[in-house]
Amino acid sequence: MLPRPTIEAFDRHLFDLGLRFEAVVIGGAALGLMGVIQRHTRDVDILAPELPPAIALAAREFAQAQRRSGIELADEWLNNGPAQLGEVLLPGWRARLERVFEGQALALQTLGRLDLLSTKLFALCDRGTDFADCVALAPSPGELEATLPWLEQQDGNEQWPEHVRETLAGLARSLGHAV
Repeated sequence: MLPRPTIEAFDRHLFDLGLRFEAVVIGGAALGLMGVIQRHTRDVDILAPELPPAIALAAREFAQAQRRSGIELADEWLNNGPAQLGEVLLPGWRARLERVFEGQALALQTLGRLDLLSTKLFALCDRGTDFADCVALAPSPGELEATLPWLEQQDGNEQWPEHVRETLAGLARSLGHAV
């Protein structure tokens, strides 16, 4: 799914139901809404708040209607999968939120640039995914350096800090930064 058309259609669906929802979106959907990436994403990760039951039900009904019209969308396309991340983000992340979508019934914000970059770099270091998203974000050498202390603290494995440094060095090389 492409984030903006799906989000716009879901906004209309919520409006028709008389519902309103404000949330913090992260991941590929956030990058798509920001225009950083153009790739498809399979879900919309909501960091906060927890999906109210009425919104979760509306999202499932929306997914079913989309599938009937030939658009593949999983029932859990709108989810709180990354909610625990909110507990470990850099202090003050809520003050750095940026609006990425404002509809009639749906308002979405995302993390500030350095916070969002940190989450993508963590995914790169932790799962080896999100390399293309990290490249698309085109972090500067200073931004990579600024994320390093937080990233090094995200895993208790004694080899983790070195792994993080090697991963960021490889990304920096790919971006043409001198290492």
